[in-house]
Amino acid sequence: MKFKIVPVTHYQQNCSIIWCEQTKKAAVVDPGGDIPRVLAELEQLGVTLEKIILTHGHMDHVGGTAALVQATGVPVEGPHREDAFWLHMLDQQAAMMGFEPQPTFVPGRWLEHGDTVSVGHAKLQVIHCPGHTPGHVVLFSEPDRLAWVGDVLFKGSVGRTDFPKGNQQHLVNSIIQRLWPLGDDVRFIPGHGDMSTFGDERLNNPFVADKNFG
Repeated sequence: MKFKIVPVTHYQQNCSIIWCEQTKKAAVVDPGGDIPRVLAELEQLGVTLEKIILTHGHMDHVGGTAALVQATGVPVEGPHREDAFWLHMLDQQAAMMGFEPQPTFVPGRWLEHGDTVSVGHAKLQVIHCPGHTPGHVVLFSEPDRLAWVGDVLFKGSVGRTDFPKGNQQHLVNSIIQRLWPLGDDVRFIPGHGDMSTFGDERLNNPFVADKNFG
């Protein structure tokens, strides 16, 4: 599986275009906005969009979803249904976060822990990782040792938990119990900022380093 990170909106959120090398079928992960730019990137890459995948319901990750669906007609998968209330609150989120109001939508498929999402012939494992939001999911490509973690984990930090239904202990548990077992060699694309590996974060991340839990 190949990927290209496309930072979007004034939040510089890491929207990702991911695609199957064999079929050139693609998905957009977390289209927060700037959809004309995302469409131009898809065309330049020469890939065919077949779906949108959402890690969680915050505006900077989902704000361009309705526009991308309108432009392409593709289905939406994710997040977990526990984030439905965030999708129902897009107007309030827009006002709070400095976005233009966007239409609400309902995904064609809610994702559950243990589900699989296909992109062409490639498969992504779905890992439910509540804490930043209650319905946050992580997408993991086992063959590529690569994860899309949304706002669960960052290089040197973790996601905020002061939003409605956020929970710091749930977030830490999600990282330690569900992400670390995937392997220290796993690279991850966070919702914002630079890529890192789980191994580096276990050593150096002040919020979830192993030394804090010995």
